[in-house]
Amino acid sequence: MRTWGPLTAVCLGTFMLLLDVTIVVVALPDMARSLHASLSDLQWVVDGYALALAALLLGVGAAADILGRRRAHVVGVVLFAVASLLCGLAGGPGALVAARAVQGVGAAAMLATTLPLLGSVYQGRQRSAALGVWGAVSGGAAAVGPVLGGVLTEGPGWRWIFFVNLPVSVAAVWLTLRMVPESRGPRGVGVPPRERSRAWGSVDWLGTVAFAGFAGGVTYAVVRAGEDGWGASVTLGSFAVAALALVCFVLVERRVAHPLLDLSLLRQPAFVGVMAGALAFNGVAFGGMPYLSIWLQTLLGMSPVRGGLTLLPLTGAAVVVSVLAGKLLHGVPARLTIGGGLLLIGTGCFCQAVLGAGSDWTTLVPGLVLVGIGTGLVAPGIAGAALAAVPAERAGMAGGAVNTVRQLGYALGVAVSGTVLTSRMRDTLPHDAAHTLAGGGAGSLRGTFSEHALRAAFASGLDSALLTAGFVGTAAGALVLALLRAGRAERTGSAASVTESAARTLSGEETASHG
Repeated sequence: MRTWGPLTAVCLGTFMLLLDVTIVVVALPDMARSLHASLSDLQWVVDGYALALAALLLGVGAAADILGRRRAHVVGVVLFAVASLLCGLAGGPGALVAARAVQGVGAAAMLATTLPLLGSVYQGRQRSAALGVWGAVSGGAAAVGPVLGGVLTEGPGWRWIFFVNLPVSVAAVWLTLRMVPESRGPRGVGVPPRERSRAWGSVDWLGTVAFAGFAGGVTYAVVRAGEDGWGASVTLGSFAVAALALVCFVLVERRVAHPLLDLSLLRQPAFVGVMAGALAFNGVAFGGMPYLSIWLQTLLGMSPVRGGLTLLPLTGAAVVVSVLAGKLLHGVPARLTIGGGLLLIGTGCFCQAVLGAGSDWTTLVPGLVLVGIGTGLVAPGIAGAALAAVPAERAGMAGGAVNTVRQLGYALGVAVSGTVLTSRMRDTLPHDAAHTLAGGGAGSLRGTFSEHALRAAFASGLDSALLTAGFVGTAAGALVLALLRAGRAERTGSAASVTESAARTLSGEETASHG
């Protein structure tokens, strides 16, 4: 138990936080009916979690290095559990979105401390084995999410996709306190407790706030563009706020002693390529899933369980290819696995964009399989490529940056897909009807519009969203192939060995400072 205890504790937290990225997808139609939620509300149910996770990941990780990683992890799990309870008890869409954002704050504390905790506990072969299990759990969470979400939604109800986190959280806290030793990063080692508040003040909180303003502003602008149009004052104003926040972020990062992101890394083409690939990856591969789920359930009449099972070709292919890639593609350049994977994801989106009024779920299968294969190639290697593209003393920063932009990419992907979907549907439906249909309200429109008209409108909207994703994925793949040239970024190694290097660095064995 001493050997497996810390790993079990950390993996429980990892499984929960990654599960909650996808578990809500199949429950969205039921949420819309129960809470009378609009399309915008549903988008924020998904994006509120992802944005909070992305915005706070780097800042919380730096604070955990000082205050203690185990302490931060436990606080994150407790906050996640409390927010999960509030999600399940939410009486309206606003309360649910707010609770999801709090969930994202807890998830940020959990994810930021996962690798450092494992790196501080395990060494040598045990570390490789532990990181392999952690990687499998991470992949499994994405595969299980839609299916488990469907089972709970169809059974006790959608609120139980949040209530189920409570007993798991209790187990995770108990195991973490009992089995995981406390550890700190270089800036927290040797600092007396009375002086930690001063060290905590050195965390780049201004940069964290500025980045949160940028991420939230640009996502809100895209969501509002779907409601009010790209030229509306609220849309343009939100873009302006996002641009101002980005300028502030750059100015802060240039001046602080310990920046969240060393801007000099952006002068390295390989690092820029990896960040661009990471940003596009989650958005292209998964940004359209909420709308596919709504289409399957409200237009094709599938149950939540069947809707979740329909996504298995993607998640199943991703898990299988990820395992095989780690064994068979050792030493293959990162530019080929990541760039080629993104090209496959883009091609898979193109293959799905052939829906019509008479299409059923089987039309999606070839494209979903291609997206899954591409995901299995990209996901294991993208963090390792970021680490290989930067100096060793910046490995922790690079790993955090990859996770941050992946979550931001997912939030933007959901927002962009929804905006493109509704814009295309407005070609054949009135504005309000298009948004009602996209938000899962097909039942309320059937007395006004024919079934054929509703199916044709939704299919055309999905086609446009998938085509957009296909173009972005293809462009990102080409960019990665161009920027990840010869040099350190080419050394991917196996997924376990690369992640082991990250864990070793984050646990404080290879670096004396984050700044």
